[in-house]
Amino acid sequence: MGLLSDPNRRKAITSLLTRLNTPICVVCYLAGIAWFMGLAFEPFTLRTYMSENAMGSTMVEERFPSGERALATAREFAAHKKKVGGMPVDWLVKTMRAQGLEVFTQSFSRNLPFPDESKERFVVRGTNVYGILRAPRAPRTEALVLSAPCSPGNSNNQAVGLLLGLAQYFRSQIYWAKDIIFLVNEHDLIGVQAWLEGYHHTNITENCRITSSLGRAGSIQAALSLELNSDVVTSLDLVLEGLNGQLPNLDLANLFHAFCQKLGILCTIQGKLQRSDWDTVEGYTHSAQTMLLMVLKQASGRPWGEHGLFLRYHIEAASIRGVNSFRQYKTDATSIGRLFEGMVRKLNNLLERLHQSYFFYLMPSLTRFVSIGYYMPAFGLLTTILLLRALDLWVHLGTPTPVTEDGVGEGESPSSPGLLSVLTPVVISHLTGVALYTLPVLSQEMAVEHFPVSETEAVVLTAIAIYTAGLALPHNTHRLISGEGTEQGWRVLKLVALLYLAVLLGCTALINFSLGFILAVTLVPAAACVTPHVPKALSAVAMVLLSPGCTILYCVFLFQELQEVPVSLAEGWMLFLSVISQGILDHALYGSLVYPLLALLVYPCWLLFWNILFWK
Repeated sequence: MGLLSDPNRRKAITSLLTRLNTPICVVCYLAGIAWFMGLAFEPFTLRTYMSENAMGSTMVEERFPSGERALATAREFAAHKKKVGGMPVDWLVKTMRAQGLEVFTQSFSRNLPFPDESKERFVVRGTNVYGILRAPRAPRTEALVLSAPCSPGNSNNQAVGLLLGLAQYFRSQIYWAKDIIFLVNEHDLIGVQAWLEGYHHTNITENCRITSSLGRAGSIQAALSLELNSDVVTSLDLVLEGLNGQLPNLDLANLFHAFCQKLGILCTIQGKLQRSDWDTVEGYTHSAQTMLLMVLKQASGRPWGEHGLFLRYHIEAASIRGVNSFRQYKTDATSIGRLFEGMVRKLNNLLERLHQSYFFYLMPSLTRFVSIGYYMPAFGLLTTILLLRALDLWVHLGTPTPVTEDGVGEGESPSSPGLLSVLTPVVISHLTGVALYTLPVLSQEMAVEHFPVSETEAVVLTAIAIYTAGLALPHNTHRLISGEGTEQGWRVLKLVALLYLAVLLGCTALINFSLGFILAVTLVPAAACVTPHVPKALSAVAMVLLSPGCTILYCVFLFQELQEVPVSLAEGWMLFLSVISQGILDHALYGSLVYPLLALLVYPCWLLFWNILFWK
């Protein structure tokens, strides 16, 4: 504090930061990228460990014996599903009641703002069926959920059969201290959303009509979702990413890995196996790919499994998917049933909600993790660039005008820009963002009437048209400003934009680190370098390539490369359009915040820097 309170020393520090501003910014950017990529190196990460004593101190002996019977039940379920052409509600109710469960059904319907791309439907109607196994050794104030979606076609029949097999086996045990809910939901995430809203008596989403859940168990402590698409399962993949980048407590992932190790089941995360050669280039590349896949999935803000919607209600949840890709291994249904039995019994021992371990983390593998204290410095180095640039502008704005040869301007302060010259681009930029957020859905009917496109195509193309029309903002802005903009005007506008971007990225990173970091990687260089005095054509191309829309396009291609499913430019463009429509739909259906964040805040902020580039 002594350095800052001394005017001379403060002036010297400010002068040093101003003189070396550009080199320090370059070093901070390179250091931030290097720091983040170094997190995939095993010695820089932490080894996973069980933090919750209630789950780690008690041994569990798994005895589930009915794997073959569960597969037979799955085939019977598939036959009835094919017969009725959808969810076999009556058969499920009859089967669950025969197993001694309290069975309830819930009907729901949901109006979509525009038809989803895969099924082209405006209204989704379905029924959820769930059975409750009451706890015989407790006052029934807490509950666990096991869910399996009733997917179209032959998908996930095995998961429903195993769920019913577990229900029958659990009914014969007497050590349960929590109610166990066995949920079979229709229409995947839409059905789960309707069930959660009915169970908790909430109405988060609009245009959703549900019947109140007649049966209710205790407060849900944890949930597990099972997805099996084949009788042959070679490995189990753990899915953690939930709505708006939320993650479950790390102990839930540790519990899954511990039982996989105990039962000899091959387990993966992001579809990738664990490697032991961390000290080789191939080993590091493998860990980096796994971590980047998690970052991209988390940044998307969409729930990557049914568990993702449970996290909104502070319910620790994860999805476990059966994979049939490693031919030299094979896991039978009995082993998978014992895995779920062991996990549920461990969760049954909990005396309180999972809270001991981490909620903010990245995982390069199932045995290593990166905590928030390790990855936030990488983001901090990037945002430091914005603060250094803002400091440099602040110093220049406060510097008196230089004295000319005839003495004019001596001791005078630089002329202050008019409020209108700064406020106008800010207002117009945000009005453009409001149009990008509201018009694509509202104008779909008009677009369909005048152009030969479907509703989904109309929404996506309208969004792209509004986004592109924002490039004409500087010309429209200067028409509303009387007179030419001053030299100090663009400096004040850039100072405001830099501080705005720093606060915006900081708040985003606190909620969803991956999204904030990806935006910082692309937006910070553009924000730091843009001025009206650089070559317009080259700088405009660079600004467009670093815009939020192009960032989404890069992420689409990177995601496909990391999944080892590369696509051509045409295929990548179609995926890009699909990502836009899915983002708008996720916001309307589940409350994903990525689309409104990009439309209402990030894009207008980028338009401010675009306006600075063409400042007159």
